[in-house]
Amino acid sequence: MSETNNEFLAALESAADQIKVGDVVIGELLAIDNDNQAVVGLPTGEEGVVPAREYSDDRNINLADELKIGDSIEAVVISNVTSDKEGVAYLLSKKRLDARKAWENLSFGEGDTVDAKVINAVRGGLIVDVNGVRGFVPASMVAERFVSDLNQFRNKDIKAQVIEIDPANARLILSRKAVAAQERAAQLAEIFSKLSVGEVVEGTVARLTDFGAFVDLGGVDGLVHVSEISHDRVKNPADVLTKGDKVNVKILALDTEKGRISLSIKATQRGPWDEAAEQIAAGAVLEGTVKRVKDFGAFVEILPGIEGLVHVSQISNKRIENPSEVLKSGDTVQVKVLDIKPAEERISLSMKALEEKPQREDRRGNDGAASRADIAAYKQHGDDSGATLGDIFGDKL
Repeated sequence: MSETNNEFLAALESAADQIKVGDVVIGELLAIDNDNQAVVGLPTGEEGVVPAREYSDDRNINLADELKIGDSIEAVVISNVTSDKEGVAYLLSKKRLDARKAWENLSFGEGDTVDAKVINAVRGGLIVDVNGVRGFVPASMVAERFVSDLNQFRNKDIKAQVIEIDPANARLILSRKAVAAQERAAQLAEIFSKLSVGEVVEGTVARLTDFGAFVDLGGVDGLVHVSEISHDRVKNPADVLTKGDKVNVKILALDTEKGRISLSIKATQRGPWDEAAEQIAAGAVLEGTVKRVKDFGAFVEILPGIEGLVHVSQISNKRIENPSEVLKSGDTVQVKVLDIKPAEERISLSMKALEEKPQREDRRGNDGAASRADIAAYKQHGDDSGATLGDIFGDKL
């Protein structure tokens, strides 16, 4: 071997000795092999490889689509590997070098809100990329409510607040929940400003519970309590409503501080009391069915869904201590309407008003006048007694 060749090989070996794990090198793309690895020629005359996983976080990346022969690639040496070829080959990473540079050039701090790209969803949270820096959003900080399936965020852009930065350990913790809460507050304020009590709006049934239905009004949910779903009795909201149903609702109350909206479906529908207002008037005589008997009276249904109260004092001309003495549930009775107030959903009824009034005992003569004997008795007493006709005859006069 010539002296020149020996010097060249010595130079290569010396250069090789100078490349160590952690060094940054710049090489030229020689080829992309069948394993989707970029084969890079180094200044030393040796080769290094950049696997696709060390080039990008994109699991589906095809390096042939990203690079062309002759491209310059800057990467960091992450290990020495034994090659079948002469010399030493190196495992290189462009991705890790990009991350290192990103950490050195951070443009944000704790408390800042940043744009992040969700790279992956794992059991404990979301792995994100923030301007080249890998960060982590714990599952408890993803949303205001628990999220069972984090995969829905994969490959999506999100806004998150920086909670912790530790460059020495390459640690970046973020919270999407903090930003979501701020955005939610702003969204609620805007929506509430467009709503007013008494207004009827259209919404979509979002969730059903035992106590009612939550209706989406376009970004905010309002509650229709089970008692406000229908004029008929509803035991379970799921019996009459389905998730996704379009419904008209009336706004009963707005609580901007707590972000709550009370709604009613029933209030938008014509109910039995509307019918009652048209069909029933004070003085009307109706047939009804006793539904409930209480100590203070009996409730009588006079139209489907319409009950009126017969107070204990209006049951009979006879003295009654307790309505249950003369009435029971299921009895059919005749009643007279004393008063009706549809707005208050109240009707006062009377059974006594349909009974004949008992005659009072008449202690006067047959013609109802004081007898001649009575008058004679008065004359016999004379004025000396100081008695008047009223004193002597009482109610006979």
